[in-house]
Amino acid sequence: MASIHLQDIYRARQRIASSVRTTPLVSSPSLSSLCDGNIHLKMEHLQITGSFKIRGATNAVLSLSDAQQRKGIVGVSTGNHGRGLAHAAAKAGVRCIICMSKLVPGNKVEAIKALGAEVCIIGQSQDEAQFEVDRLVREQGMVMLPPFDHADIIAGQGTVGLEILEDLPSVDTVLVPLSGGGLISGVALALKSANPEIRVIGISMKRGAAMIESQAAGKPIAVREIPTLADSLGGGVGTNNQYTFDMTRQYVDELITVSEPEIAKAIAHAYWQEKQVIEGAGSVGIAALMAGKIKNPGACVIVISGCNIDMGLHKRLIDGENIDMLEEGDNTGIAANA
Repeated sequence: MASIHLQDIYRARQRIASSVRTTPLVSSPSLSSLCDGNIHLKMEHLQITGSFKIRGATNAVLSLSDAQQRKGIVGVSTGNHGRGLAHAAAKAGVRCIICMSKLVPGNKVEAIKALGAEVCIIGQSQDEAQFEVDRLVREQGMVMLPPFDHADIIAGQGTVGLEILEDLPSVDTVLVPLSGGGLISGVALALKSANPEIRVIGISMKRGAAMIESQAAGKPIAVREIPTLADSLGGGVGTNNQYTFDMTRQYVDELITVSEPEIAKAIAHAYWQEKQVIEGAGSVGIAALMAGKIKNPGACVIVISGCNIDMGLHKRLIDGENIDMLEEGDNTGIAANA
């Protein structure tokens, strides 16, 4: 297994300190009252680009040599990684191209363009968009910075774990949104290095949970992408995965999925009870807790990973509209606001 060490996370923290926010950890009385635990929210949706992804993206861009930066960077994204790369590249004066599938919501595409990056929309999945990334690397010599399976990306995301430990040293359980595994790999490494008894739980949506299905298969496998409220958790883990598949297997204690109605209810809860606007991917920890899927949470931190949701869709969700059909496989409720 390719290795990443705790000192890499500390180096990343130094490198990105002036470019990212140290996000607050706040207590949630409303969620604590629902379970036998002391629940806190790690507010990564308050990051500069509305997502934790800026941490890894900034660390990766700043780790490039001058020669690599001159070649420009390219990456595939479901939205938040692209926004993080675009922001980091613009700040460093580096050309940036983001390749995205047609499933990515329009609000995320426009946000990336607004940051000055070039956007290429291609195919119906991240895997198809990756083919265009590979072509740009091959033909133009650009440097690929992937969304999760990269040492500098993982180390940057791991700084979330360092902040959790500093704000709540007695933490028992940490709930982390799980897609390709970059966030949970870095966070789990930081937490387990401090205290192996801290329980790290990865949470994904039922629709196209690539890492969870790959772990069940015992190897990285291709999983069909399906439209979901947790669109930022879409995409595969890469059949040539170098880091996150093994790190998830080594450091993560439990893997859980949540349904579309459970995600919708969590988004609504965050708005009405926590006074926060969060996206589907950022709500999965709340969804798992509200659905009774987290046993004995104790002092528990839920990582709220992002807020980049289409506001028209958000309004429909907090108003309780079109929830049942999401579980039946009718995707029009999502596509209408994508």
